[in-house]
Amino acid sequence: MSTEAASGAEFLDLDAVGLAALIAAGEVSPMEVLDATIERIERLDPEINAIIHRRFERARAEVEAGLADGPFTGVPITIKDLWPTSAGDPFHLGVRGMKDAKYCHPTDSNLVTRYREAGFVIVGRTNTPELGLSATTEPLAYGPTRNPWNLDYGPGGSSGGAAASVAAGITTVANASDGGGSIRIPAAHCGLVGLKVSRGRTSMGPMAEEWGSSVQHCVARTVRDTATVLDASCGHFMGDGVVAPVPPNSFAYYVGTDPGSLRIGYTTHSRDGVDTAPECADATVKLAELLESLGHQVESDQSPDALHGSAESQSMAPITGVGVKAHLKMLGDLIGRPLEEDDVEPGTWLMAQMGDSVSGLDYAAAAQAQHKYRRRMLSWWEQDWDLLLTPTTAHSAPRLGEIVPTDDNPFQSLLGSIPHAAFTSAFNITGQPAISIPAGFTSEGLPLGAQLVAAYGREDQLIAVAAQLETALGWAGKRPTPRG
Repeated sequence: MSTEAASGAEFLDLDAVGLAALIAAGEVSPMEVLDATIERIERLDPEINAIIHRRFERARAEVEAGLADGPFTGVPITIKDLWPTSAGDPFHLGVRGMKDAKYCHPTDSNLVTRYREAGFVIVGRTNTPELGLSATTEPLAYGPTRNPWNLDYGPGGSSGGAAASVAAGITTVANASDGGGSIRIPAAHCGLVGLKVSRGRTSMGPMAEEWGSSVQHCVARTVRDTATVLDASCGHFMGDGVVAPVPPNSFAYYVGTDPGSLRIGYTTHSRDGVDTAPECADATVKLAELLESLGHQVESDQSPDALHGSAESQSMAPITGVGVKAHLKMLGDLIGRPLEEDDVEPGTWLMAQMGDSVSGLDYAAAAQAQHKYRRRMLSWWEQDWDLLLTPTTAHSAPRLGEIVPTDDNPFQSLLGSIPHAAFTSAFNITGQPAISIPAGFTSEGLPLGAQLVAAYGREDQLIAVAAQLETALGWAGKRPTPRG
């Protein structure tokens, strides 16, 4: 793929807000935009493998029938093939057994309902590692997704298909989810904006729930897209278990709004046993210097003690094992037969077996440890800190095949994912909002990301500061010319 090959219809190089304005002004029709997007998918995606389920004819029929009048009427979007469901479409979660069963889900998830109300056109579903359990998107069920910046590397995970699609210029935005860094990691590896929202900001229903570590949002090229999509998709449905506090203004309002002089601590040191690559650390230090030049009070080596310990990873193991076991049971119920060992990857099966050995008391103790961890982490923000700055990942994008599970080493993917999630996963436990923004490139031309973390419910601060940095750094106009 080349930048020239990706050009095509120039209106697709706009961000989603800009494209929606063009459509609303009548300068291009929703069908023209859809046809141009389909052309890009058919031309560019075969070598990237981002969009594994295409719904072109259904999308055309929906455009012909008339779209909802919303902020994104006629703008194409993809849905990650994990927990959001779109009625009548495949729902496989990277699982071979679901693919073999050719399972399609009968209803829309709450988030997809919001997307349709906003006028989005769903063009397909994107690749994800099995059950979203890896920081690389290389499921055995659908094969690897490649990073548009260098096709020898992965785009990160678990929202790797989503990030690759946006980075390649196929879609302006893409639905993504984050249960341990799965929005922020691929955003960092693909040079995008990735906001993990506060717990309860977007509905996870009706299949999932809001109490857990995972949240839904998107990956995008611009902060204003990130904010405006959140305005369109947030808000609770009856039955939601957690509802995040609402800011006094729309999220888009904070794009370009002066956040004032914020007190920001930063660190490049991650949890015990994980070394941060020098390029990841240096990019974060440079961003700290830029924040200081913008008028913020920035202090080095200031971060929550909880970020650097091992209590978080210890509590995750029993909860994850039980969660995998429960999810396989749920998926088996959907296809009408239990999922067996041959239906899933070796590491996933072993994790489910580990879940069998977790007692109710073990599970309750792990949950209690996470409650304590959350309060200990958030006590740092009670000490008059506004934001925390870290690298998004401790390592840059992995080469394809580097951290995939094998029969000899079924946990290679999980262990290999640790450096990529070392700075991100803690905030899935705490439920805080965190955003990954582009922060430069490695010597090999791979994107690097930096993460900003706010107190619970304070996406407004993240959006305002990220928009300041976007203006200063101009990342939205940078496009990949991949090698490999």
